[in-house]
Amino acid sequence: MSPSSASALCHCGRTDQRRRPLPYAQCCGRHIDHYEGCPAPDAESLMRSRYTAFVREDAAYLLATWQAARRPERLSFEPGVRWLGLQVRAHLPQGDDRAQVEFIARQRDATGRAHRLHERSRFVREAGRWYYVDGDLYG
Repeated sequence: MSPSSASALCHCGRTDQRRRPLPYAQCCGRHIDHYEGCPAPDAESLMRSRYTAFVREDAAYLLATWQAARRPERLSFEPGVRWLGLQVRAHLPQGDDRAQVEFIARQRDATGRAHRLHERSRFVREAGRWYYVDGDLYG
């Protein structure tokens, strides 16, 4: 099943009120596939959609959602990486236009070794749209 099909579960792991995983099309797919018309409504949603974009190796979306002053010229993806899951630990709004999101993303590299990315990311809202700024890595 294609990751963008309406019934495929979203990679970010977000659930509804009944704790059922949301389909990609109702979750991050709204923001990734319809970037111009459906921006992420908050920093956590942007962070989740960026995780999903990493899983899908969607460099265009990742670059478009990176604050211009901090955006790299290009992105490359490590061959053979398999993303295993995302845990959001905290969403910390800091006024109307700034927020931090702490998360742990798990992955397995091409050799089979498991890795954890534990980060507190900073986000800013500019002209009504949220952008990733940078983050601090933990252990």
